[in-house]
Amino acid sequence: MAYKYIDLFCGAGGLSLGFDSAHFENVFAVEYNADFAKTYARNFPKHNLIIDDIRNIDNNRIKELVGNNEVDVIIGGPPCQGFSIAGNIGRTFIDDERNKLFKEFVRFVAYVKPRMFVMENVAAMATHLKGKTIKTIIKAFENAGCGYRVKYEVLNSANYGIAQERRRIVVVGIRSDIASEFSYPKKTDEVIPIKAVIDDLPKLESGQGSEIPNHTAMKHSVQMLEKMSYVKDGGNRMDIPKELRPKSGDIRKYIRYDSTKPSVCVTGDMRKIFHYEQNRALTARELARIQSFPDDFVFEGTSIQIQQQIGNAVPPKLAYQIALKVEEALDNGKISEGKLYREQREAS
Repeated sequence: MAYKYIDLFCGAGGLSLGFDSAHFENVFAVEYNADFAKTYARNFPKHNLIIDDIRNIDNNRIKELVGNNEVDVIIGGPPCQGFSIAGNIGRTFIDDERNKLFKEFVRFVAYVKPRMFVMENVAAMATHLKGKTIKTIIKAFENAGCGYRVKYEVLNSANYGIAQERRRIVVVGIRSDIASEFSYPKKTDEVIPIKAVIDDLPKLESGQGSEIPNHTAMKHSVQMLEKMSYVKDGGNRMDIPKELRPKSGDIRKYIRYDSTKPSVCVTGDMRKIFHYEQNRALTARELARIQSFPDDFVFEGTSIQIQQQIGNAVPPKLAYQIALKVEEALDNGKISEGKLYREQREAS
């Protein structure tokens, strides 16, 4: 029997795709953004997708959605902010109003009492306020009941067979009655350069499309095309003649991907980072490949919405490797009091 999971803040579905690939079974998924949810619905037509603010899903509704299922794991990446000022004005991460969605993730864990949970988030969570923030987060999960044993690690996707430098914290909790430990996926020594994952796609010029879904080039201005024409493979704005060079702006922009290295971190706006060879920004399909999405995973929405969905996603290949380690922990864990936790939830 397949292990079952709930995906909160599912977005386009990077985590869901990874767990589905590891043969986990989705109970339901929650996404607030209706535009992003179109992508999830298209690619996971058999999943029970709830398009709503998670705060509107009270415990009675959770009970209804879970039904007779025994939830093995809750996964998700709640939007967390406040790292820049929390603590500077006497306010902790938990107290910061902008992190209320993190509390909702904890609420689901406390009510459903899954055997495990997996929370992905920005790497800054691990070091914020000299480690005080992550200690507060761990405490919140430990106080959720069931004696969760919580651990965390910052993973770089480039260490797991993915052509991208992307560092994210992965917080994992395992219920006290599960007599096994979770171990993170092992790193690989293989470095995957960006060229290895996108070079076979049809070459495109500015504004040109193709028959491959989401492989359409952004239309650049004449001025932008001139600027980028000076930037060499792996180069930056300093390659642009001084009289044309942008004088301000993010130093991570007006750069060209280095074809021999993994991609820089994919975010929701990659319009001023140029293809290592072609005179244009990367297409959504190229960005999706860098994130390890397969070509049959089609994104819905406007070009900027699609970039945001791709940039926000957990690389499915990494999610798959995490899912296998979750499966391993569940396979090895002898449950001593699992029935008790189920009865507690049904009684509440």
